Amino acid sequence: MSAKRILLTTIAMLLVIYIADWAWFLHRSSNPAVGNALGSVTYYYASALKDGKAEVYFDQPQTEVCVHSLFPHSGYNPCWYASRRSNVRTID
Repeated sequence: MSAKRILLTTIAMLLVIYIADWAWFLHRSSNPAVGNALGSVTYYYASALKDGKAEVYFDQPQTEVCVHSLFPHSGYNPCWYASRRSNVRTID
C-alpha cells in the first residue's frame, strides 16, 4: 500500500470514530436513561510562596464540568483528560 492510501485510511478511520463519539454523546445527552453525558472533576487552587512551597486553598474546591467521551464536545473537555490534570492548580 502506498503512503497516500495509508494516510487517507487513517484520516477516514479517525473521522468515523469522531462521528460515532459525537452521535453517542448526543444520544446520551438527549436520553438520560442511557446515562449522563456530563460529569465533573473537583480541583483546588494553590498559591506559590516565596520559599518555593505552595499554599493550597482546600476551603474553596472548584468543579470543572466534563463530558464522558473520547473527544471534546459542546465546549467541555473529556473527563479522562480533565481527571488526568492535577487536582491542585497553581495560580500566579
